[in-house]
Amino acid sequence: MLIRDIEKANYLEASDKTKLCELIHPLKEAVFDISYSLAHVVLKPGKKSQPHKLKSSSEVYYILEGKGTIHVDDEFSNIKPGQAIYVPQKSIQYIENSGEDDLKFLCIVSPPWNSADDLPA
Repeated sequence: MLIRDIEKANYLEASDKTKLCELIHPLKEAVFDISYSLAHVVLKPGKKSQPHKLKSSSEVYYILEGKGTIHVDDEFSNIKPGQAIYVPQKSIQYIENSGEDDLKFLCIVSPPWNSADDLPA
């Protein structure tokens, strides 16, 4: 068993300009045989991530707190807590915080996130 606590996690600024911590990544944890990675992401009010795409991974965002707008290729939608958003591989995507509080969400990437797979739009 492995337990990660976001209160003790190290956050970094990701290439898309969000603040995130990788909670579980099978390439960094020898004990895992899973086909995805899991990150906790925070986006400050009035901010948006940089448009980008993953060339060989798909993503699922699960919104925990806050509100905003998700953009995937030519589509966009307002988002709120309790929603899960699927982002297909090779889709140009970004997320923006339109609220007054931090937008917090989980990001599940399959296959696991890899910096070489993450491309600017």
